[in-house]
Amino acid sequence: MRIAVTGLGLVTAAGVGVPGTWERLCAGVPTCAPDPDLEGLPVPFACRVPAAPLKAAAPGLAWRTDPFIRFAVAAAREAVADAGLDQSAWDAPRVAVVIGVGSASHDLTPKASAALAARRFQAMSPTLVPRSAPNMAAGYVGMTLGAEGPNLCTSTACASGTTAIGTAALLLRAGMCDIAIAGGSESISPVTSSAFWRMGALSTRTHDPAGASRPFDSDRDGFVLGEGAGVLVLERAADARARRARPYALLTGYGASGDAHHATSPHPEGAGAQRAMHTALADAGLSPQDVDHVNAHATATLLNDRIEAHALHAVFGTPPPVTATKSVLGHALGAAGAIETVVGALTLRHQLIHPTANLDRIDDGIDLDIVTKQARPTRVEAMITTSFGFGGQNAALVLQRC
Repeated sequence: MRIAVTGLGLVTAAGVGVPGTWERLCAGVPTCAPDPDLEGLPVPFACRVPAAPLKAAAPGLAWRTDPFIRFAVAAAREAVADAGLDQSAWDAPRVAVVIGVGSASHDLTPKASAALAARRFQAMSPTLVPRSAPNMAAGYVGMTLGAEGPNLCTSTACASGTTAIGTAALLLRAGMCDIAIAGGSESISPVTSSAFWRMGALSTRTHDPAGASRPFDSDRDGFVLGEGAGVLVLERAADARARRARPYALLTGYGASGDAHHATSPHPEGAGAQRAMHTALADAGLSPQDVDHVNAHATATLLNDRIEAHALHAVFGTPPPVTATKSVLGHALGAAGAIETVVGALTLRHQLIHPTANLDRIDDGIDLDIVTKQARPTRVEAMITTSFGFGGQNAALVLQRC
């Protein structure tokens, strides 16, 4: 059963709304910049969502929610409006919400920990749990939009958003809903930045923040934290046709796998990544040769980029043109896969692959056709987007042109 993508919503460091992010991606201009909230930390830069447009897009929520919830609400509102759906007229119990979030938000964790250590229990915010629990992004989207169907959170680390979209497609195929609002959301905190730095995962290119996110480049030294949300409205293709919606793309394949190998390192041969891609292709009824483009996970870490390139060769032989959205927007963790799926749908609509920023000299161990320097107009009938998370949790989606 084919699933139609009928609405898109984005909140990224390039702004609130799909057009601003797409324009920034096609221009290939990175969003990474010094971050005042991270000042004094080992890595004081990130790809941060601008505050003012977010406040306008998700009003009245700031005092009781952490940013990842507001990101999800703003992106979901845009996606539903984009789909031309009338919330007052839809069958609310048949509208599902599935939002992936990689980990608990830590905005108030330092204050809460300090209050706990001082035995000042009344100083702890009563909103601490509902403002930061991962499931609350889906909860608030459901409350805001009046969606009363299945309401779920998927948490598969950096594959969370992709897993959410795949899960939403399964709900539609199973007849458990008629509309699914699906995506991923994540926000940055000093705790998150410090913890990833301590693992050695972040770029420390402090002299050049804009040049720090360098997927596949020989001078890459780790990923750059990003934040935001990507949300899609999904419907069965027949239902979309019946209401004369104009889909961006068809979601035809979903694959998921587990490495069963290591807590933070991928399988050295990318075996789990290969299984996820093969499963997604089989689900779509496509062969590897039918795929015209890959939006890669491409974090810019030394090990992962090489393993991903190896996995792409194992699946495709000669892989089709590849791009890396994280080079412009940073790594938005649980939101990344959903943002990249929205970008994939836009690629199919516009027949244009955005460039990978900061790729000056490709790593000697990587042999891929990576779109760089400028956007590439090309015929794209089918594309695949991949996400790989800690715990060896992998997911892939296949989108096809309508």
